[in-house]
Amino acid sequence: MSHPSAELQTTIVGALTADAALTKLLGGPKIFDHVPERASFPYLTLGRTAVIDWSTGTEDGAEHILTLHVWAKGGSKQETYEIMDKIAERLNDATLPLETHRLVNLRLQFAEARQAPDSPAYHGILRFRAVTEPLAS
Repeated sequence: MSHPSAELQTTIVGALTADAALTKLLGGPKIFDHVPERASFPYLTLGRTAVIDWSTGTEDGAEHILTLHVWAKGGSKQETYEIMDKIAERLNDATLPLETHRLVNLRLQFAEARQAPDSPAYHGILRFRAVTEPLAS
């Protein structure tokens, strides 16, 4: 059985990569776990994930806090906002298929856009909360 966070990450990347409007805004399927050298702006990176046991006495479950980072280098935050809006539109309350778990919910908790310190780049941060439970065997 794969870890629910690994399944969730794979499914989220698949959903975002399949979104033609987001891919157009990024200038290609530029969603990275590790940014390659010379990656051109804009792009999206997978950030920190925290997993909290959500189990009860009778049911197993997990809460996932997932962070996505948008990196853009336009003349204003507008490009960052557009990409962030498209990601939120695609993922907030989405029903995404997992192999060995069920996604109970996926909600945007926090979003922020700012200029990166000592850089012309803009940095957007989106934090999502997801709850998963294993499928009955």
